[in-house]
Amino acid sequence: MIMLFLAVFSQVSVGAHEFVYKFRAGDKYRVIATVNEDVYVNRRLSYHAEILDRISMEVTADYGDRAAISATFQTAERTVAMGDGGTAASPLFIWDRDYQSEFEQDRLGYLTIADRYYMPMVRNVPAFPDRNIEVGESWSARGIEVHDFRDNFGIEEPYRIPFTANYTYLGERVWRESSYPAFSVSYRVLLEPQAVPGRVFPRRILEACDQIVYWDAVRGQAVAYEEYFRIVIDLSDGQTYEYRGVSEAEVVEAPPMAKEDMVRDITEDILNLEIPDVSVRITDEGIVISLENIQFDPDSAVLRPQEKSKLDKIAEILMRYPDRDILVGGHTAMAGTAAGRMQLSVERAASVAEYLLGKNVRTPDRVVIRGYGAEQPIADNRTAEGMERNRRVEITILEN
Repeated sequence: MIMLFLAVFSQVSVGAHEFVYKFRAGDKYRVIATVNEDVYVNRRLSYHAEILDRISMEVTADYGDRAAISATFQTAERTVAMGDGGTAASPLFIWDRDYQSEFEQDRLGYLTIADRYYMPMVRNVPAFPDRNIEVGESWSARGIEVHDFRDNFGIEEPYRIPFTANYTYLGERVWRESSYPAFSVSYRVLLEPQAVPGRVFPRRILEACDQIVYWDAVRGQAVAYEEYFRIVIDLSDGQTYEYRGVSEAEVVEAPPMAKEDMVRDITEDILNLEIPDVSVRITDEGIVISLENIQFDPDSAVLRPQEKSKLDKIAEILMRYPDRDILVGGHTAMAGTAAGRMQLSVERAASVAEYLLGKNVRTPDRVVIRGYGAEQPIADNRTAEGMERNRRVEITILEN
């Protein structure tokens, strides 16, 4: 599950607290959420999934009692197929989808958002009463989940599931060896949607969700949450899907990236290290190091030996920016089929990412790979020189 964290905890008096959302225009946050779930199809374990959600948020305007927020939600996944002993999990998270969202949030936690947005998935959680709250005190508030069922069930529009969340202020709890004010959030869903003529639809949805949310009174924002969940979806065609798992998320402040300075420094490093066919540029996402004409064995993702020395030098550069996550993107020239180009670009990005992970430039949960096929050429595919430039891998040092 993805919860939204832009809240401030203010102490009012000993033993009583007021939870309210406060905002500062220009603030940026990054939420890193990990989900470990088992997926059952027709009550048989199908596969285990590990999902990495990377959420970048910015407060674009502060109106006092509410704020405008812009956010990007990126999901990536790695899976272990279940069968005769299963298969080994890849260390790599493969990009799945990006979602853009804009909304307003008021001081008690309630969102105003257009119907077309899929994210945030869990809305109006947490939401607070407009009064002081004692340790051990409970309250309830209406919430909503919004699901993207396009790929799994062919439902094109955002699918909404209402619920009532029950909260209890727990007092101090420990997260990562530090003590924070915390509260629990629990809700249950039993939904039997109306039939949708002419297509498969969820006939019944059962859900149980239990969370603990931790707050930082000094920094004035949420720290993290832990969650246990189970979702069962019975479809009108007789199929049943069940998701059981745990998740946790942590909020990280994102200091501004000095992009111009970084480009200058990395360019100097490339010259000093004598790395050929490499360029650097600024994008909205961060700083892109483009490895043009990177050499693999023909029609494969096997790196040629001479490219490994180039990546050793790139690893040196990446180690100088340890606080930034990275995205490794693969690109191909215009050859073969679209599906083949896409698959090859993913595999080549994976080869580069695995090599860099072997150099300990990052931990696996801080690297995402993505294939672009031939969708983003930088040169003319009608020439041999242009095709060489388009066969590239780009490493983005992410700003947020």
